[in-house]
Amino acid sequence: MSDLIDDESDGPGPGSNAPEFTVSEISGAVKKTLEGAFGRIRVRGEVGRVFKARSGHLYYDIKDERNVLACTTWKGQVSGLSVLPEEGMEVIVSGRLTAFGAQSKYNLNAEQVEPAGAGALMAMLEKRKQQLQAEGLFDAARKRPLPFLPEVIGVVTSPSGAVIRDILHRLRDRFPRKVLVWPVAVQGRDCAPQVAAAIEGFNRLTPGGALPRPDVLIVARGGGSIEDLWGFNEEIVARAAAASAIPLISAVGHETDTTLIDYVSDRRAPTPSAAAEIAVPVRLDLLAQLDGQAARLSGALARFMQRRDERLRDLARALPRAESLLAGPRQRLDHAADRLPMALRSGLDRRRARFAEASAPLRPQLLMQRLRGLSERLSLRSARLGPLLERRSADARKDLDRLRARFAATPFHREQARRQDRLARSAERILVAQDAILKRRAERLAALERILRSLDYEEILRRGFAVVRGDGAVVTTKAAAETARSLELQFADGRLTIGAPARGAKSRPAPPDQGSLF
Repeated sequence: MSDLIDDESDGPGPGSNAPEFTVSEISGAVKKTLEGAFGRIRVRGEVGRVFKARSGHLYYDIKDERNVLACTTWKGQVSGLSVLPEEGMEVIVSGRLTAFGAQSKYNLNAEQVEPAGAGALMAMLEKRKQQLQAEGLFDAARKRPLPFLPEVIGVVTSPSGAVIRDILHRLRDRFPRKVLVWPVAVQGRDCAPQVAAAIEGFNRLTPGGALPRPDVLIVARGGGSIEDLWGFNEEIVARAAAASAIPLISAVGHETDTTLIDYVSDRRAPTPSAAAEIAVPVRLDLLAQLDGQAARLSGALARFMQRRDERLRDLARALPRAESLLAGPRQRLDHAADRLPMALRSGLDRRRARFAEASAPLRPQLLMQRLRGLSERLSLRSARLGPLLERRSADARKDLDRLRARFAATPFHREQARRQDRLARSAERILVAQDAILKRRAERLAALERILRSLDYEEILRRGFAVVRGDGAVVTTKAAAETARSLELQFADGRLTIGAPARGAKSRPAPPDQGSLF
């Protein structure tokens, strides 16, 4: 740089031989000088303006009481920052100093941002805490009660640490439950996004699905420094825990460690083992409590029945005896039974007296007189009724004749007359056809009857034939007749039994004109 700048006393003037440089040459020389003189540096200061461009690059200022240093973190470097700069935070920025000639500015390409000591971290933590508290994320009214006995427990922690072993051991000792572990980084720059993603992922599971949704979540980590636990102080983790629909237990660090997730969670546990104890009850204690409740219930039921029995006995003593209760009704029944025959006789006498009084006026002569009077009135009315009925019948016949005459003049009556004529002719034809059919069927029946009689064997017997039976069976051969003990001949006018012919005797030849049915 000294080569490019002359002494003020040798300033250029008319006819001077000083070299001339372009703007780009000057900007490049300044950039080389800055990068060569400083290289990689660490700068401490307070964060001022912070701006994140749409491209993903991060622009912010580091300042002290007199000067401001512009800083830039490129998009690919932002994910490597352990802490994102926030306005008002005191940080230590590591990177390379460079110049930007297009605007005659120099800035620091920050590759790492660290809080400047625990005091700065605590100040930033307090600022976030106040912001979230103002939004109502710490309110006790929004905290949900934990299920008494969850079926599935989701654990967000490192799968290789001692924390998950302690939690599983405590659950196995107290009340074994199904546990789903979502492995995450519990410190470093990947801690906060992985923990937030795990909480959101558990909430997206379907209840009762192939991978069941947990009934309660445990976010756990062992103890460490504030830097180690800083991932659980990130705003993304606190908001994910607050938005969780599943009740959440935070168990981050030891009992003295406090992070933002502890304030927004539904329940804080001092240690991961204590979180497991909070999540489930002791099975043996529940069994003992159940046995105790059963014993108390049995005892209370026994005492209740005993008191009821005593009360019943006391009331039974106060009741009068059955004999004393029935003595009065029995006496009244006996008294009524004694009075019943006399009452029946007196009632019968009174009814007889009333019947005699009522029947006294009813004498045969009086009844006959009344019957004669009624008969005379009936005769008179019947004599008047005959002519009246005749007149009424004559009037009705006249009316019927008038109506018939009027009806005969109508087309309907003429149509009815024609139909009646056709019906009469049809009836005559049907009768003629019926007589012919009956005659033909009678002739056929007579012929069938003659055929049937001709087939009857008794008719054949009348023509001079006979039926020969041997020992009750019909005989059709000579050999069968010789072996039969007795023979029976059936003629048209009766049957004749004869003895069997002698064996070996020659049979007498039949007359030439004698026939046989068989």
